[in-house]
Amino acid sequence: MTQNNITIAIFEFIVLIFSAVLHEVAHGYEADRLGDDTARRAGRLTLNPLNHMDFFGSFLLPLSLFVMSGGAFFFAAAKPVPYDPRNLRDSRSGGAKIAIAGPATNLVLAAIFGIIMRIFSYFLIPIPALFPIIVYLNILLAVFNSVPIPPLDGSRVLFAVLPQNETTFRIGMFFEQYGMFFVLLFVFFGFEFLIPMVSFFFTLLTGQPF
Repeated sequence: MTQNNITIAIFEFIVLIFSAVLHEVAHGYEADRLGDDTARRAGRLTLNPLNHMDFFGSFLLPLSLFVMSGGAFFFAAAKPVPYDPRNLRDSRSGGAKIAIAGPATNLVLAAIFGIIMRIFSYFLIPIPALFPIIVYLNILLAVFNSVPIPPLDGSRVLFAVLPQNETTFRIGMFFEQYGMFFVLLFVFFGFEFLIPMVSFFFTLLTGQPF
Protein backbone atom coordinates (compact mmCIF):
# COMPACT_ATOMS: atom_id res chain seq x y z
CA MET A 1 0.00 0.00 0.00
CA THR A 2 1.36 3.40 -1.00
CA GLN A 3 1.82 6.34 1.34
CA ASN A 4 -1.04 8.14 -0.43
CA ASN A 5 -3.40 5.20 0.14
CA ILE A 6 -2.47 5.10 3.82
CA THR A 7 -3.18 8.83 4.12
CA ILE A 8 -6.59 8.40 2.45
CA ALA A 9 -7.39 5.45 4.74
CA ILE A 10 -6.56 7.57 7.80
CA PHE A 11 -8.79 10.40 6.50
CA GLU A 12 -11.61 7.92 5.89
CA PHE A 13 -11.28 6.49 9.40
CA ILE A 14 -11.37 9.95 10.99
CA VAL A 15 -14.40 10.97 8.89
CA LEU A 16 -16.19 7.72 9.73
CA ILE A 17 -15.63 8.09 13.46
CA PHE A 18 -16.76 11.72 13.64
CA SER A 19 -19.73 11.03 11.36
CA ALA A 20 -20.71 8.09 13.56
CA VAL A 21 -20.35 10.31 16.64
CA LEU A 22 -22.69 12.92 15.10
CA HIS A 23 -25.09 10.09 14.26
CA GLU A 24 -25.20 8.92 17.88
CA VAL A 25 -25.38 12.44 19.34
CA ALA A 26 -28.41 13.06 17.10
CA HIS A 27 -30.08 10.00 18.64
CA GLY A 28 -29.36 11.37 22.10
CA TYR A 29 -30.64 14.87 21.39
CA GLU A 30 -33.84 13.54 19.86
CA ALA A 31 -34.42 11.29 22.88
CA ASP A 32 -33.78 14.25 25.18
CA ARG A 33 -36.23 16.36 23.18
CA LEU A 34 -38.87 13.63 23.51
CA GLY A 35 -38.54 13.39 27.29
CA ASP A 36 -35.71 10.94 28.04
CA ASP A 37 -32.49 12.38 29.46
CA THR A 38 -30.61 9.04 29.71
CA ALA A 39 -28.05 10.03 27.08
CA ARG A 40 -27.49 13.44 28.66
CA ARG A 41 -26.96 11.92 32.11
CA ALA A 42 -24.56 9.37 30.59
CA GLY A 43 -22.45 12.17 29.08
CA ARG A 44 -23.25 11.14 25.51
CA LEU A 45 -24.46 14.52 24.23
CA THR A 46 -20.90 15.49 23.41
CA LEU A 47 -18.81 15.54 20.24
CA ASN A 48 -15.82 14.16 22.13
CA PRO A 49 -15.18 10.88 20.25
CA LEU A 50 -13.66 9.23 23.34
CA ASN A 51 -17.13 9.21 24.96
CA HIS A 52 -18.55 7.31 22.00
CA MET A 53 -15.80 4.86 21.08
CA ASP A 54 -16.64 1.18 21.12
CA PHE A 55 -13.90 -1.47 21.08
CA PHE A 56 -15.70 -3.70 18.59
CA GLY A 57 -17.30 -1.13 16.28
CA SER A 58 -14.58 1.53 16.41
CA PHE A 59 -11.46 -0.65 16.41
CA LEU A 60 -11.91 -4.40 15.92
CA LEU A 61 -14.47 -4.24 13.09
CA PRO A 62 -12.62 -1.67 10.92
CA LEU A 63 -9.28 -3.40 11.50
CA SER A 64 -10.72 -6.81 10.58
CA LEU A 65 -12.40 -5.48 7.42
CA PHE A 66 -9.27 -3.57 6.44
CA VAL A 67 -7.07 -6.68 6.79
CA MET A 68 -9.56 -9.06 5.15
CA SER A 69 -10.05 -6.75 2.15
CA GLY A 70 -6.35 -6.14 1.69
CA GLY A 71 -6.74 -2.48 2.56
CA ALA A 72 -9.54 -1.90 0.06
CA PHE A 73 -12.41 -1.49 2.48
CA PHE A 74 -13.30 -0.90 6.13
CA PHE A 75 -16.22 0.35 8.17
CA ALA A 76 -16.50 1.77 11.69
CA ALA A 77 -19.26 2.55 14.16
CA ALA A 78 -19.67 4.35 17.49
CA LYS A 79 -21.18 2.96 20.68
CA PRO A 80 -24.99 3.20 20.56
CA VAL A 81 -26.50 5.98 22.65
CA PRO A 82 -28.77 4.58 25.39
CA TYR A 83 -32.35 5.68 25.93
CA ASP A 84 -35.22 4.50 28.11
CA PRO A 85 -38.48 4.18 26.14
CA ARG A 86 -40.45 4.38 29.41
CA ASN A 87 -39.47 8.04 29.68
CA LEU A 88 -40.74 8.96 26.22
CA ARG A 89 -44.05 10.71 25.81
CA ASP A 90 -44.92 8.15 23.12
CA SER A 91 -42.62 5.14 23.33
CA ARG A 92 -43.69 3.67 19.98
CA SER A 93 -43.43 6.69 17.68
CA GLY A 94 -40.70 8.18 19.88
CA GLY A 95 -38.46 5.18 19.32
CA ALA A 96 -38.89 5.54 15.55
CA LYS A 97 -38.12 9.28 15.68
CA ILE A 98 -34.97 8.64 17.71
CA ALA A 99 -33.88 5.97 15.21
CA ILE A 100 -34.48 8.23 12.20
CA ALA A 101 -32.50 11.11 13.75
CA GLY A 102 -29.16 9.34 13.22
CA PRO A 103 -29.36 8.54 9.49
CA ALA A 104 -31.09 11.89 8.86
CA THR A 105 -28.14 13.72 10.39
CA ASN A 106 -25.71 11.85 8.15
CA LEU A 107 -27.81 12.65 5.08
CA VAL A 108 -27.95 16.35 6.01
CA LEU A 109 -24.18 16.40 6.45
CA ALA A 110 -23.72 14.64 3.09
CA ALA A 111 -26.13 17.09 1.43
CA ILE A 112 -24.29 20.14 2.82
CA PHE A 113 -20.92 18.99 1.48
CA GLY A 114 -22.55 17.78 -1.74
CA ILE A 115 -23.96 21.27 -2.35
CA ILE A 116 -20.57 22.81 -1.57
CA MET A 117 -18.99 20.45 -4.13
CA ARG A 118 -21.54 21.52 -6.74
CA ILE A 119 -20.80 25.20 -6.03
CA PHE A 120 -17.04 24.63 -6.25
CA SER A 121 -17.49 22.72 -9.50
CA TYR A 122 -19.71 25.44 -10.99
CA PHE A 123 -17.12 28.14 -10.28
CA LEU A 124 -14.25 25.82 -11.33
CA ILE A 125 -12.79 25.85 -7.81
CA PRO A 126 -10.67 22.76 -6.98
CA ILE A 127 -12.62 20.48 -4.65
CA PRO A 128 -10.68 19.42 -1.52
CA ALA A 129 -10.08 15.66 -1.57
CA LEU A 130 -11.72 15.29 1.84
CA PHE A 131 -15.13 16.55 0.67
CA PRO A 132 -16.10 13.53 -1.51
CA ILE A 133 -15.03 11.24 1.33
CA ILE A 134 -17.31 13.10 3.77
CA VAL A 135 -20.27 12.88 1.38
CA TYR A 136 -19.75 9.22 0.49
CA LEU A 137 -19.16 7.93 4.01
CA ASN A 138 -22.10 9.83 5.48
CA ILE A 139 -24.40 8.40 2.80
CA LEU A 140 -22.93 4.97 3.56
CA LEU A 141 -23.65 5.38 7.28
CA ALA A 142 -27.21 6.52 6.60
CA VAL A 143 -27.96 3.68 4.17
CA PHE A 144 -26.31 0.99 6.30
CA ASN A 145 -28.10 2.06 9.48
CA SER A 146 -31.41 2.03 7.62
CA VAL A 147 -31.15 -1.74 7.07
CA PRO A 148 -33.93 -3.30 9.22
CA ILE A 149 -31.71 -5.64 11.24
CA PRO A 150 -31.56 -5.04 15.02
CA PRO A 151 -29.88 -3.12 16.51
CA LEU A 152 -29.60 -0.96 13.37
CA ASP A 153 -31.92 2.06 13.15
CA GLY A 154 -34.03 0.61 10.36
CA SER A 155 -35.25 -2.12 12.70
CA ARG A 156 -36.52 0.45 15.22
CA VAL A 157 -38.62 2.07 12.52
CA LEU A 158 -39.84 -1.30 11.23
CA PHE A 159 -40.99 -2.52 14.65
CA ALA A 160 -42.68 0.82 15.30
CA VAL A 161 -44.99 0.31 12.31
CA LEU A 162 -45.55 -3.45 12.68
CA PRO A 163 -48.65 -4.63 14.59
CA GLN A 164 -47.97 -4.75 18.32
CA ASN A 165 -48.77 -8.40 19.11
CA GLU A 166 -47.11 -11.42 20.68
CA THR A 167 -45.57 -12.59 17.40
CA THR A 168 -43.94 -9.21 16.78
CA PHE A 169 -42.74 -9.14 20.38
CA ARG A 170 -41.14 -12.60 20.09
CA ILE A 171 -39.46 -11.73 16.80
CA GLY A 172 -38.18 -8.50 18.31
CA MET A 173 -36.79 -10.28 21.36
CA PHE A 174 -35.06 -12.88 19.17
CA PHE A 175 -33.35 -10.25 17.04
CA GLU A 176 -32.46 -8.14 20.06
CA GLN A 177 -30.60 -11.18 21.41
CA TYR A 178 -28.96 -12.36 18.19
CA GLY A 179 -29.14 -9.23 16.03
CA MET A 180 -25.41 -8.47 16.09
CA PHE A 181 -24.71 -11.90 14.62
CA PHE A 182 -26.97 -11.10 11.66
CA VAL A 183 -25.44 -7.62 11.34
CA LEU A 184 -21.98 -9.19 11.10
CA LEU A 185 -23.21 -11.63 8.46
CA PHE A 186 -24.60 -8.69 6.52
CA VAL A 187 -21.39 -6.66 6.87
CA PHE A 188 -19.24 -9.50 5.54
CA PHE A 189 -21.58 -10.95 2.90
CA GLY A 190 -24.25 -8.38 2.03
CA PHE A 191 -22.54 -5.03 2.30
CA GLU A 192 -21.66 -4.92 -1.39
CA PHE A 193 -25.37 -4.71 -2.26
CA LEU A 194 -25.51 -1.28 -0.61
CA ILE A 195 -22.73 0.21 -2.72
CA PRO A 196 -24.81 0.91 -5.88
CA MET A 197 -27.38 2.74 -3.74
CA VAL A 198 -24.68 4.77 -2.00
CA SER A 199 -23.08 5.64 -5.34
CA PHE A 200 -26.48 6.71 -6.72
CA PHE A 201 -27.11 9.12 -3.83
CA PHE A 202 -23.53 10.41 -4.08
CA THR A 203 -24.04 11.32 -7.74
CA LEU A 204 -27.47 12.78 -6.94
CA LEU A 205 -26.03 15.10 -4.29
CA THR A 206 -22.76 16.06 -5.94
CA GLY A 207 -23.46 15.69 -9.66
CA GLN A 208 -20.31 13.60 -9.92
CA PRO A 209 -19.48 9.88 -9.91
CA PHE A 210 -17.53 8.64 -6.91
